[in-house]
Amino acid sequence: MTKQKRFFLEEDELPRQWYNIQADMINKPMPPLNPATKEPLQPKDLYPIFAEELCNQELDQENAWIDIPDEVREMYKYYRSTPLVRAYGLEKALGTPAHIYFKNESVSPVGSHKLNSALAQAYYCKKQGITNVTTETGAGQWGAALSYAAKVFGLEAAVYQVKISYNQKPYRRMIMQTYGAQVTASPSMSTRAGKDILTKDPNNQGSLGTAISEAVELAINTPNCRYTLGSVLSHVTLHQTVIGLEAEKQMEKAGEYPDIVIGCFGGGSNFGGISFPFMRHNIKDGKKTRFIAAEPASCPKLTRGVFQYDFGDVAGYTPLLPMFTLGHNFMPANIHAGGLRYHGAGVIVSQLLKDGLMEAVDIKQLESFDAGMLFAQAEGIIPAPESCHAIAATIREANECKKTGEEKVILFNLSGHGLIDMTAYDQYMSGSLQNYEVTDEDVQKNIAELEKVIK
Repeated sequence: MTKQKRFFLEEDELPRQWYNIQADMINKPMPPLNPATKEPLQPKDLYPIFAEELCNQELDQENAWIDIPDEVREMYKYYRSTPLVRAYGLEKALGTPAHIYFKNESVSPVGSHKLNSALAQAYYCKKQGITNVTTETGAGQWGAALSYAAKVFGLEAAVYQVKISYNQKPYRRMIMQTYGAQVTASPSMSTRAGKDILTKDPNNQGSLGTAISEAVELAINTPNCRYTLGSVLSHVTLHQTVIGLEAEKQMEKAGEYPDIVIGCFGGGSNFGGISFPFMRHNIKDGKKTRFIAAEPASCPKLTRGVFQYDFGDVAGYTPLLPMFTLGHNFMPANIHAGGLRYHGAGVIVSQLLKDGLMEAVDIKQLESFDAGMLFAQAEGIIPAPESCHAIAATIREANECKKTGEEKVILFNLSGHGLIDMTAYDQYMSGSLQNYEVTDEDVQKNIAELEKVIK
């Protein structure tokens, strides 16, 4: 195996603050709206759903730096800094002059970047005196992270896992249960939202939007309970900026600066986490780094969606969010990258894409697994199906460098490992995995159903 070179940070170099890009954006994200009044939300409007400090962080467009609580930072020290790795093996396999680096978030206790926000959200809930938390999860990375974080801070956790992933990835369910969480396949008969969906479609395999509806309903109707979220919302991405802030210092140790930063894209948390700390230098210092979000071709909200106010869930329990969306009723194909099967994009990323500060590409399922297999064989790490999309986009850019002879520096986020996703790899190797692409008719049908808040 070709050598790897890893860069770490000392304990006293770890970030003490998260970075809030909203404060530096020239065009701020449009406000979330109360769906009944169409008036902009205030933090207090979200207090029945989220911990109060998280509500304040969500709508904060003034403070660029938010202190990381000592209790959270102490938990970060168990696994951070995560390594920044020069991917010599992948470079050699591709025959590219590009310098490829990846931030390896798969080394966290739960195997993905999701713990960075789970610990913060559980802490703020505990600090407020909340006893129960609930959430949704797709492939299970977020559910596992929240389940563990809840146990760390002495909270009870209930997780609604998208049914297709619940069945495809039973070990993730077992991990959540090992940490003490109650796990329910969504849609379920335990909530009004789930019952309504199953009444219309008894064989519905679920989506993140469906599971969000069930989790929010449970939070609203359960005393001393709050909802937590693994992506999409701005406070989640805020917590994930610890990734990019570390990578910034580690790239300095490597003596390089990225020309291109890439992350897979479901709702935006890991993409924003790796990208936003570097993007601030584009905004403030005139840097020319490109930022690429890699989404599945079967759920292409950034590349084929519309910028419009939409609900974050299927049942319409959430506020209206200004986002690139395929429509909250959109039901993605049953791809193995369960964490990317979401109809909309976070409001920050949506505004940044609208303003041309970032790009988006769509990746077909087979191309993503081609990339994952090559990466595993070159670097020895089996990536999560979600992360395979970022690797595929990286390979595209590295191959372009091979054509032009340019020695660009490419950084991508390896958001998690795929050791619990081997069924997907088995299907790929047996030839039974297939591509899914949404039709223009399906896209337009769902978009046409949106209420046109933005004319």
